[in-house]
Amino acid sequence: MNATEMKRQTVPNSGDSVQHRFAQSSEGLSSSEIRDLMSLASAPDIISFAGGMPGNELFPLDEMDRIYNNLTESEKQTALQYGPTSGIPSLLESLTGYLETKGLPVKENRLLITTGSLQAIHILARAFIDPGDRVLVENPSFIGALSAFRACQAELRAIPLRGDGMDMSLLAKELNSASPQPKFLYYAPNFHNPAGIIYSMEVKQQMIALLRGRNIPVIEDDVYSDIWFDEKDLPEMMNLKAMNPEGIDICFTGSFSKILGPGLRLGWMLVPEAIYRKCELIKQSIDACSPSLSQVLADKFIRSGEIYRYTARIREEYKNRGETMIATLEEHLPEYVTFERPRGGFYTWLQLPKGTDTTIILKRAIEKGVVFVTGKTFDPAGIQNDHMRVSFCNTDAATIRRGIPLIAQAIREIIEK
Repeated sequence: MNATEMKRQTVPNSGDSVQHRFAQSSEGLSSSEIRDLMSLASAPDIISFAGGMPGNELFPLDEMDRIYNNLTESEKQTALQYGPTSGIPSLLESLTGYLETKGLPVKENRLLITTGSLQAIHILARAFIDPGDRVLVENPSFIGALSAFRACQAELRAIPLRGDGMDMSLLAKELNSASPQPKFLYYAPNFHNPAGIIYSMEVKQQMIALLRGRNIPVIEDDVYSDIWFDEKDLPEMMNLKAMNPEGIDICFTGSFSKILGPGLRLGWMLVPEAIYRKCELIKQSIDACSPSLSQVLADKFIRSGEIYRYTARIREEYKNRGETMIATLEEHLPEYVTFERPRGGFYTWLQLPKGTDTTIILKRAIEKGVVFVTGKTFDPAGIQNDHMRVSFCNTDAATIRRGIPLIAQAIREIIEK
C-alpha cells in the first residue's frame, strides 16, 4: 500500500460521519418549532400567525432617520466604538427615568444593558444554575427562556398556568417538597407568551407569601407591558419588582424589541447589587458590550419623548388587531375550542379538546396556506399538544379576517372527521 492509498483510508471524505465531542450542555438543545416555521412564514402566499415579531410597517422609521441625522460627530463616533459592559452612561440615565415612570426601584438596584432581553435571561441562568439544579417555570412558558435553562442543564419543574397566573397550590406543593430548593422561579407577568394572560394581584401576593424567606430569586420577564389595550388593566399589571417585596430578590428583565425594534438587539436587567456584579462579569465573557449604535439611538428615542408617542400609536394598532382576532375567532371557531381574550400583547392561546394533536391540524392548515405554533413548543416537557398559539402582532386586520377561517376549517376537518 503506498502513501496515497493509506491517506485515502485514514482521512474521512466529505460523506463520512465525524464524531465531534460536543459539550453535554448542548445535547438538550434543539431548533424551536417557531424558528423552523419561519421559512414557511416568509413565503409570499402563506398567512403567518406564528411569529412573535412586531409588524414591519409599524417601525418608527421617520423618527429613527431624524434621530440619526441629528447626531453630532462626537455622538456618531461613540456609536461606532466599544462601550462599557454595563451600557453607555447616557442610556443608563435615560432608561432609569423611563423605568421609574413605571414605578420600578431603579436607584435601589443596578441596571445592566444586554443584547436583547433573552441575553439577560441567559446571563441570569449562567449566574445561578449548576447542572441538575431545579428551576421553576410556567407551563406553558417562553421557549427562549426554556432553551436558556436547558443550555445550563437545569431540571425544569413546571407549574401549570390558570387564567390569572400560576396555580398557587401546585407552586406551594413544589416549594414544600423534599427535593433541594429551586435556584429561582421564572415567570412572565403581563400578556404572557404564549398564554396572553395578566397575573392577578391576588396571585402575585400569594407568590410573595410563598417565596418570602426561602432565598429563591425571581426572574420577572416583562417585555409586553407597554402593549396594553385598556388603561383600567394598569393597576393589575404592577410588577413584583415595583412592589419591591422585602426578603425576595427580583431580577427584572425588559426589552426595546416591542417598543422600538428587535433589530437593535437591546434589552436590560434590573437586579440587586450582588447579582449585578456576577452578571456583569458573565456579560464581559460573552460580548463585552451591547451594540453602541443601538444604545445611542435608544437613548435619543427616550430623551426626545418619541418612546411615549410611538408606544401610544402602536398600542392602538395592536389593540385593533387583537380585537379583530377575538371577533374573528368567536365567529368561526367551533364551540369546543376556547381561549382567554387577550387584553394586550401579541398572542391568543387556543385550548382544543384534551388529547388533540395540534401538529396534525398544523399540517392541514399549511395545506390551506396558514401557519401557527403548536402547544408542545411551549411545554417544558415538550409533550402537551392540545393548545395552539395564534399571533396577531405581525398580521393586519384584513389578513386576520382571511386567515382565521382557514385555521377553523383545519380544526373542524381533523377533529370532526
